[in-house]
Amino acid sequence: MKVSVRTLTIVQGDYAVSGERDLVMSTVLGSCVAVCLYDPTANVGGMNHFLLAQSAEPRSNDLRYGVNAMELLINRLLQVGAERHRLLAKLFGGARMTSHARDIGQSNADFAENFLQQEGIPCVSRSLGGQQARRVQFTPATGAARQLQIAGIPLDLPPEKKIPPASQDITLF
Repeated sequence: MKVSVRTLTIVQGDYAVSGERDLVMSTVLGSCVAVCLYDPTANVGGMNHFLLAQSAEPRSNDLRYGVNAMELLINRLLQVGAERHRLLAKLFGGARMTSHARDIGQSNADFAENFLQQEGIPCVSRSLGGQQARRVQFTPATGAARQLQIAGIPLDLPPEKKIPPASQDITLF
């Protein structure tokens, strides 16, 4: 008997929590980071997707920022039966998507690792950095995760090249 699997897409500034065995959470990351947390005893887990480590505005509650995304994810997991001391983490993302600006991906990755360390949540696996986007799929009930690096996306486009004027010996057909 084949089990049907549902996919829930997590976008920037979003998070979700579930214990459904037939649910896979999915997201695509560049410089953003996704933190996958799960409790292997309660069989519940969740994923967030944050855009920036911190807000320049104090007291911002925007989920695009790591500190807010982490607090909401942890609180929701505790509400559905997870125990804080049993939480395990998997980290993904934080790529350097352009060399023309500061490395936002590294800032996001550093934030996520530091947050987990300060909160005493073990990180059991990570795939951070690099220069490629990645698709992540996470099964919250089991903690299983997989990723696919997305190739073929030009990260640094070369400078625009001038195209010489067309010659008159073009044949149209």
